[in-house]
Amino acid sequence: MFTLSKTTAAGKELRTCVVDTLVELMDENNQLVALDADLGSASGWTAIANKHPQRFINMGIAEANMVGVAAGLSLTGYTPFIHTFGPFATRRVFDQLFISGGYGGNTINIYGSDPGFAVGHNGGTHTTWEDVALMRMIPQSIVCDAADEVQMAWIIKTFSQLSGVHYVRGNRKAVPTIYEKGSTFELGKGNVLRPGDELLLIASGQLVSETLQVAEEFAEIGISCEVIDMFTIKPIDKELIIREVQGKRQVITIENHSITGGLGSAVAEVLAETGSAVPLKRIGVNERFGQVGTPDFLQKEYGLDAASIKQQIVEGKVRG
Repeated sequence: MFTLSKTTAAGKELRTCVVDTLVELMDENNQLVALDADLGSASGWTAIANKHPQRFINMGIAEANMVGVAAGLSLTGYTPFIHTFGPFATRRVFDQLFISGGYGGNTINIYGSDPGFAVGHNGGTHTTWEDVALMRMIPQSIVCDAADEVQMAWIIKTFSQLSGVHYVRGNRKAVPTIYEKGSTFELGKGNVLRPGDELLLIASGQLVSETLQVAEEFAEIGISCEVIDMFTIKPIDKELIIREVQGKRQVITIENHSITGGLGSAVAEVLAETGSAVPLKRIGVNERFGQVGTPDFLQKEYGLDAASIKQQIVEGKVRG
């Protein structure tokens, strides 16, 4: 069960949350191992190396090899967690994840950091608008987009108990708080954060906060919006979508990702397959590469800040 936070102030940095959670799990389970692709300082995973040096491996800038080693560790009974920036954790190593991980029946837990506009000054080569689309293509994979530190910690702990290929994306830095500490969730189940009668807003990850803000601003002018945090994009909560779309005049998906292959596509598939005749608008990035800039600048540049999201809904247009 989850409880909404009484504050929207930024919480613990997500990288610190991941590290603290993994250290806690590794204290309890000597079969957990952590691998990082030469980003120990950026990810904070040097803290894991200091606490559990025998179960931490810095693989260097060799991400494909990192996936192969993780698969090998899985074969010998270990539960590996790997980290690098989102595009290098997915796009650069997709064949290894698909074959050595999915096809090989191995367990690989992946934290892809700084997705979308969170990439900041690392720029276009480090930008991932396509990681969710790629990871959805691996049979039996689980794909999550963490909204805040509470949800991120729960996802990491839950992944540690499962077999298979699992991917969670999230900023390295602090993000607005959505949930109270102690909240629990269910993989494959979305969370209704705000009831509403007219528009159904389905968001994931860091943009859950902006979506709640947009819903509040619409409420002030008499437009009732329901907000769902669809933190598990695969498997997506079909039952919830089918139920909550009833009576709505429009569905809007909001994601820090390409509108192709991500949350918007997953929702579109559900609506099409069930014959739902409710119009759908996908808000995300459309046919663009990444660029250099601060996260705040990039969020506005791609139309993913609250003001731009609201404008796109009002005007019926999708920027990006």
